[in-house]
Amino acid sequence: MRHPFAHKGHHGGHHGGHHGLGGKLRAHALLAMAHGGGFWSRGGGGAFDRNDGGDGGDGFDGDSLRRGRKFSAEDLQLLLLSLLDEKPSHGYELIKALEARTGGFYKPSPGVVYPALTFLEDVGYATVDSEGNKKRYQLSEAGRTYLDQHRERLEVMVARLQHVARKMDFMRRAMSGQPQREPEEGGWAPELVKARGRLKQIMMMRSGASADEQRRVAAILERASDEIERGTPTNQPEA
Repeated sequence: MRHPFAHKGHHGGHHGGHHGLGGKLRAHALLAMAHGGGFWSRGGGGAFDRNDGGDGGDGFDGDSLRRGRKFSAEDLQLLLLSLLDEKPSHGYELIKALEARTGGFYKPSPGVVYPALTFLEDVGYATVDSEGNKKRYQLSEAGRTYLDQHRERLEVMVARLQHVARKMDFMRRAMSGQPQREPEEGGWAPELVKARGRLKQIMMMRSGASADEQRRVAAILERASDEIERGTPTNQPEA
C-alpha cells in the first residue's frame, strides 16, 4: 500500500461519523498540553484543511504554522495510523519516524503521542503486543479502513509538512551563506524561487485593485493553477 510521505494528493472530506472519536482524542491532547505537551514541539502548528488557502498566507510561507495553530486530533491520528500502516512500531519509533520524514521540522512530544496511541487502541484502530515493559502498536483492519477513507487528506497534510521543512532549510541556508540544495537533491530551482517571489510582490501591489481587476487576476491564477496541477501545458499535448 502506498505511503503518504512519498506521494502527493488532494484533500478529502472530513470524516463523517467520527465526531465523537475526534472529540475524545482532543480531550487526550488537551490533557497532554495542560501538562506541558503539545502537538507542535517546535513552535506553531496548523490545522491541515485545503480550504484555508494553502499555507494560510500567500501559499508559500507556511504562515498558519507560525501563527501558533495546533495540529488537530485527527491530523495526529492520521499521521500515526499512516506510520503503523507501513510497519508495527513502538511509540518512540513513531516519534523518530515523524521527525525524520519531515526533515526534523515536526517532533511531537511523548506526552502527546502516547495518549493518542492509547486512544487508537481503545477505539480499535490499533492493536498492541506487549514486549516486557514496551508496547508495539499495529494497525488493525478498522484502522486501515479509517485510514483509507482519509488517504487524500493525509497526503495533503504530509506534503505541507514537507514543504515547510524545505522552506526552513532554504531559509537557514540563505541566512548562513550556505549554497542551496540542487533540485535533484530536494531543493528549489532558482527560476521557481524568482517566479514565486515576483508573484508574491505583484499580488501585494494589486491588493487594492478594483473588483473587476481582482476577478481578472483570479481567472489568470485559476488557469495557471489548473495547468500546474495537470503537469502539462495546455498548448502541449501529453506524449
